[in-house]
Amino acid sequence: MAGLPGAGKSTIAEVVGNRLGFPVVSVDPIESAILAAGIGADQPTGLAAYLVAETIAEAVLANGQSIIVDAVNAVDPAREQWVALAQKHGAALKFIEVVCSDTELHRKRIEARYRNLPHIAEPEWHQVEQSLDEYAEWSGSSAAVSRVTLDSVEPLGSNVEQAIAFLQS
Repeated sequence: MAGLPGAGKSTIAEVVGNRLGFPVVSVDPIESAILAAGIGADQPTGLAAYLVAETIAEAVLANGQSIIVDAVNAVDPAREQWVALAQKHGAALKFIEVVCSDTELHRKRIEARYRNLPHIAEPEWHQVEQSLDEYAEWSGSSAAVSRVTLDSVEPLGSNVEQAIAFLQS
């Protein structure tokens, strides 16, 4: 999964994971747990969370199973991490990028969002706008990986069906 905070990727990931019987590992709860363990917020906890998610994904792939990784994946190094992991295990990799084309709806989602992650503050809208400015174009080997973009202004059921069809293609 890839996309800005509040775009709807976690919701789609959870429903698709439940429907297909795939575990979903999400970076944000991992980062919250790292912070809960007393690791300072001045440390690279986001990077650590991606590495923990990678370790979990690697264990699942080593058992011949599929997994959904729910993360922003805004830059090439994050995306390339998953490309390298899939190559290491000879696994198919497909990116599902989630966007919200309605800026006002996206903002309302961010302002109303509560995920019960006690050590991670919910982002404010200006931070999401800044993330958009930093969201990198798809390039390198991640650009060559199969990818679909879903718009979360569409009904959840429609996006879930598109995601499942994409994953099964």
